[in-house]
Amino acid sequence: MSEISTRGLNRRSFLKTAAILGGGVPALSACGGLKGTGSTSSDVLKIGYVSPQTGPLAGFATADNFVVGQIQNALRGGFTAGGKKRKLEIVVKDTQSNPNRATEVTRELINSDKVDLIVGSSTPDTTNPVADQCEANGIPNVTTIAPWEAWFHGRSGKDGEGFKYTTLFFFGMQEFADCFFPMWERMDVSNKNVAALWPNDTDANAFRQGLGPMMKKSGYTPVDGGAYQNGATDFTAQIAKFKKSDAELFTCTPIPPDFQTFWKQSQQQGFKPKLATVAKVMLFPSEAEALGQLTNNIATDFWWSPAHPYKSVFDGRSAKQLADDFAASTGKQWTQALGSVYSLFEIAVQAFKDASDPKDRDEVASKLRSMKIDCMSGKLDFTAGPQPGIAIQHPVGGQ
Repeated sequence: MSEISTRGLNRRSFLKTAAILGGGVPALSACGGLKGTGSTSSDVLKIGYVSPQTGPLAGFATADNFVVGQIQNALRGGFTAGGKKRKLEIVVKDTQSNPNRATEVTRELINSDKVDLIVGSSTPDTTNPVADQCEANGIPNVTTIAPWEAWFHGRSGKDGEGFKYTTLFFFGMQEFADCFFPMWERMDVSNKNVAALWPNDTDANAFRQGLGPMMKKSGYTPVDGGAYQNGATDFTAQIAKFKKSDAELFTCTPIPPDFQTFWKQSQQQGFKPKLATVAKVMLFPSEAEALGQLTNNIATDFWWSPAHPYKSVFDGRSAKQLADDFAASTGKQWTQALGSVYSLFEIAVQAFKDASDPKDRDEVASKLRSMKIDCMSGKLDFTAGPQPGIAIQHPVGGQ
């Protein structure tokens, strides 16, 4: 597609930025792994995995069950770390989309399950409480799918110092700007007002404090609808403000159910922007299906897809093969989280392999902070910043 119609975007179209690329969650067992017989505790390395498998953020965890199975299968024969053969055990915990629950289950992994490393995924509601518990208890940790500013500053990270035990790979406000702004520039709009639906939570406040100033610097005027509480059911006030501003562009970072409510009310009340560039929502097929034709004119950030030229560290399969295997196994369309969650385990296992003693938490944590890896999420460099222990990905715009 060489140009974007000013009358609307086809749901299946991909938007260009720097490049063009191209439901219910199954129950997870509380503990799945490869224990073997006659193994001693030193032979087994335990990874805890935390994500929102139920609740309003459950769309992020659609691929979890599949990925855990894939990792177990890929490493069924064990792997060498610290000069000896190790077996892998994965203990899965559901946050129920609640940060307090995320704290609770992470403590369970540390104190009861005695895991050696914890990985976690999907929004600061998961990544931050998980990382905080790991940092406090000296447990190596890597998380993903949360803007780095929300993860780092939301946890009071010190510039240039970072954290000892906790790391993250994803992207931040600069990458969102690099993704969204070029799409806005291609639209035929009468003004540069941008309606912004940002709730009062760690995720959205990172956008309010980070993307907002970037918008102003680029000549756009953010029209902030106000810091409402998640779970809102009436967006009449925000819609009225957006309509009054004559904004033809829109951006947001709500929880998925709230966006569904807002977008339907917007259509009913006559707020119909020419382009919506959204974050945290419309990342998964189930959300698009729920809105039907109302998905026209909605674009989002793509950090992983079957078209990305990435490969598995474990078996060399491509991103496309992983997506195809997921579809064949589950009957569902691929999701972006598929690649990210897969890479959490690639990174964790690599840290075990790199350490002279994979049971030494300080050494494993150090290997995470210094890691450079070419994996299912592309080339990740945790030494490159913007802060120590953070690896940046670069999304493109798409639908």
